Amino acid sequence: MHAPAQKIIPPDTLLLAYRSGIFPMADSRDDPEVFWVEPRLRAILPLDGFHCSRSLAKVIRQDRFIVTCNEAFDEVLAACAAPRAGRSESWISERIAASYRTLHMSGHAHSIECWLPDGEGGRRLVGGLYGVSFDRVFCGESMFSRTRDSSKVALAWLVALLRRAGAELLDCQFLTEHLASLGAAEIPQARYLELLADACRPGPDADLPGAYSALLAEAAGLGAAAGDALASGAAAASVAAVEELAPPRPWGGNGDSSPGKLIAQSLTHTS
Repeated sequence: MHAPAQKIIPPDTLLLAYRSGIFPMADSRDDPEVFWVEPRLRAILPLDGFHCSRSLAKVIRQDRFIVTCNEAFDEVLAACAAPRAGRSESWISERIAASYRTLHMSGHAHSIECWLPDGEGGRRLVGGLYGVSFDRVFCGESMFSRTRDSSKVALAWLVALLRRAGAELLDCQFLTEHLASLGAAEIPQARYLELLADACRPGPDADLPGAYSALLAEAAGLGAAAGDALASGAAAASVAAVEELAPPRPWGGNGDSSPGKLIAQSLTHTS
């Protein structure tokens, strides 16, 4: 006998909430109820203010991690919701997780993954983040790290890709010491709502997967073709399509245009 389907928050309701400056949380993993949060102080990470230290830039430039976008959304979500040292409960309940999976399928929730080789010809997921995307806004929901620097690299890639995609607001919800060290700051909720309204004005949505595909194309020497396609209004090629045209150079850096070198360059030249 199958368990009843998990009741979800409809995607339209979730997006309306985010556009109104609120977001859902739960008291525990098994709690079927959600409550809506509107913090008095809101954490944001200015897209031109990411603090990329020399050591982090070195890790990014070396392509120490294989970084992907939307390749393992469910795995990232599960890792973010899993028990952690010093945290007895997760706010990501089964209902909330099911709701974000549905939002992901509708194209409004995305993940960044960091991988390392597993020594057996495959790879293992060691860090990542996920969040909600609409208009020119990305609301970061949660991140996790199983090895040093993996969540920092995921966030660095997110910032660089959002800038490429034309995003204007990266919402971090609550300020932590970790986020503050990377450039996040608190602002009053009223100011956040002003920034949110401006970033939700009519126009093309920031395309995070498209920016990721264009980055791979540029690193593979196809930057001009990818740029022409985007400039003409054509839909951005999927990661699979880009790799079919010309696989990106091996991770680990090979030449001046590896993905990590492009990301590090974009962050260190403007931060």
